[in-house]
Amino acid sequence: MGKKIVIVGGVAGGASAAARLRRLSEQDEIVMFERGEHISFANCGLPYYIGDVIKDRKKLLVQTVEGMSGKFNLDVRNYSEVTAIHRERKVVEVRHVVTSETYEEAYDLLILSPGAKPIRPQIPGIEEAGASLFTLRNIPDTDRIKSYVDQAQPKHAVVIGGGFIGVEMAENLRERGLEVALVEMQNQVMAPLDVEMAAIVQQHMTAKGIELILEDGVAAFEAHGKTIQLTSGRRINTDMIILAIGVQPENQLAKDAGLDLGVRGAIQVNTSMQTSDPTIYAIGDAIEVNDYIHGFKTMVPLAWGANRQGRLVADHINGKKVAYAGALGTAIVKVFDLTAAVTGSNEKTLRKIGIDYEVIHVHPSSHAGYYPDASPISLKLVFNKETGQIYGAQAVGADGVDKRIDVIATAIKGGLTVLDLPDLELSYAPPFSSAKDPVNMAGYVASNIVDGLVETVQWHEIDEIIAQGGLVIDVREPIEREAGFIPGSINIPLGELRIRMQDIPADQTVYVSCQVGLRGYLAARILSEHGRQVKNVDGGYKTYSVIRREQADMEKRKQPREVDAEVVSTVAAAVETVQSVMTPPRTIQVTVDACGLQCPGPIMQVYQTISRMKDGEIAEVTATDPGFSSDIASWCEKTGNTLLESSFENKVCRVMIQKGSVNNAVESQSSPVKTGATLVVFSGDLDKTIASFIIATGAAAMGKPVTMFFTFWGLNVLRKSGPSDTTVDKDLMEKMFGMMMPKGPKALPLSKMNMGGMGAKMIQYAMDRKNVDSLETLMRNAVDVGVKLVACTMSMDIMGIKAEELIDGVEYGGVATYLGDAEDAGLNLFI
Repeated sequence: MGKKIVIVGGVAGGASAAARLRRLSEQDEIVMFERGEHISFANCGLPYYIGDVIKDRKKLLVQTVEGMSGKFNLDVRNYSEVTAIHRERKVVEVRHVVTSETYEEAYDLLILSPGAKPIRPQIPGIEEAGASLFTLRNIPDTDRIKSYVDQAQPKHAVVIGGGFIGVEMAENLRERGLEVALVEMQNQVMAPLDVEMAAIVQQHMTAKGIELILEDGVAAFEAHGKTIQLTSGRRINTDMIILAIGVQPENQLAKDAGLDLGVRGAIQVNTSMQTSDPTIYAIGDAIEVNDYIHGFKTMVPLAWGANRQGRLVADHINGKKVAYAGALGTAIVKVFDLTAAVTGSNEKTLRKIGIDYEVIHVHPSSHAGYYPDASPISLKLVFNKETGQIYGAQAVGADGVDKRIDVIATAIKGGLTVLDLPDLELSYAPPFSSAKDPVNMAGYVASNIVDGLVETVQWHEIDEIIAQGGLVIDVREPIEREAGFIPGSINIPLGELRIRMQDIPADQTVYVSCQVGLRGYLAARILSEHGRQVKNVDGGYKTYSVIRREQADMEKRKQPREVDAEVVSTVAAAVETVQSVMTPPRTIQVTVDACGLQCPGPIMQVYQTISRMKDGEIAEVTATDPGFSSDIASWCEKTGNTLLESSFENKVCRVMIQKGSVNNAVESQSSPVKTGATLVVFSGDLDKTIASFIIATGAAAMGKPVTMFFTFWGLNVLRKSGPSDTTVDKDLMEKMFGMMMPKGPKALPLSKMNMGGMGAKMIQYAMDRKNVDSLETLMRNAVDVGVKLVACTMSMDIMGIKAEELIDGVEYGGVATYLGDAEDAGLNLFI
């Protein structure tokens, strides 16, 4: 005879349990209650739908009520909330959330999968924040946020909380064009990462335009959520708030039923997922689990656990001998162009529970350096120095992070130690890995410590060692130190160690450092063989510098200032555009491709290239190391060269460097400063015309006299749109020209992908949807701020365009008019 199994909650855990139960038994009656509309959806994909990465909302719906009911013969009741459990009678109380109808449903076995809800603390003003404050848990939350972003067109957002959801929401809102500030009470984002690994993520977020406000919290919400008062006293004006400070288990149902609760109020279960009542199971984000490695009680609200637990419950109900062994907490997140992933325990956790450990940092390439687009992975391994047991791992990089953490997570589950990692025979071909995979490399480095071949010190210890008089030898080449070095260290290149051995004391511990740790290890072995006591700085200068640089940046960010969302406007954007173009045209004399090179390869290539160039010449350098932008900035500052531009897009860092000072030539001249701007608008293409008016408006807004000289096809921009009330006298040729040419801004084609005018219509629709001013509005704004529009009379005569056809406010002139204005201009553009 079949059992009646009632499931409370769908999504990952409940839906997995229901499907597995049916696959194992056709006799059981299975009833699933879900208080919302959707019983199974991709909640991990919600931020990416808000960010327009996922375009189709329907793709978020994993299962529908109809589909799951029909496929698995389930009694699925959405919009139905279970409000009470009467254990003595084995019934649940149910309320229909739409009709408020209540009834009871009996069960033989009950599975609780209520999930976790966003923490919403009672901060003053939170209730009055109203429509501008959001949390993200389900599809309705997603719809509210996306609708607000699409329709209200906010310019600024504050994300409160730097965990997975907070970081993902900050990225996706930034990708939607919003200015974003992220507020986090701790001294880092992404708590599962240790602080030096989080520093890599934080620097990348800052480079992408996210304002990070760390070690600060929210004291109050004011002005209906439009102003945030921080505990530091700082005030932030904003358009919307995302509250993402964490989750708490939905435990009220279990609590009212008298079930045992554990850490953070999570529902206590045994390894078979049974609660203190053996007829009631609990799974998913609401339950307490054991840490897989150390066995302590914890709460791990991640998707894998919920899915696995749902299947195990179904197996146990059907008589299978199964047990949930605990959670590793393996997790991953995309942060713009970087990926960050973790598994197992971090240093913070191990210190808290009092376990001794050792760590190593390596920075290998994601795949063979000679194959295009290789990029470094910063990989951290935490382990037992005596036994080699792996406690955890963390990785940050642009490519290949996921599979390395997955391999180490598998190694932990398989009981492997760091001594086994070098023996892992992993797939290799140049596009995918190296003959020594990053996991192998981490194993080699950790094994050297376990085997007693080297001792290490960490980035956070070395400054104190130097302060106490310790000797730190930097074994890099002198040119590498120009990009930065550990203060107080001395330089003896690796190749000179043996011939300078007499200079290295034998009666004290010597500390060696290089860029990433490899040459430091070689130096340590050389010195050890010559009777020196030596320790290597783990991870080298790269690990040391990233955290020290981030700590310095944090201090700068703490300087009090106000942020006002209203300052983000079209004119401000135009000014920014002009500032980027109001420089003399740059000619690149040399290009350097340093992609795939490991440190110090990119810096060495730049040094060699610059040394062959003449003063004033410009080199463009590309590299796949996200930290290269910081390294090259330090190098340029120390060597007297000029960093003109720096960006990191599509996993490639691009910088433009001028040899020497950018002002050398300018400073030697005494001619008057030319502040004007002239633009020759030859093109009649919509996209080029929009760009022309944005630049012109921005220049005028900066107080510069601006002339736009329209000639040939550019004259069509100035033509009046639609039918004219004025009769214009033209001959046959002039009339033919007039019929064939576009008439006014609305009729202009695109320079690319015009598709018979469809492309232009799509651009105009997109501009309207994104609240970007139309070309007509841009033209009016330009005239209002004093931009002079001049139509070339010679071109008008050739093309048969009459003054009566042009919009009001246009002046008429020839080439002498243009040249007169160009003579006083510091910027001349031909578009």
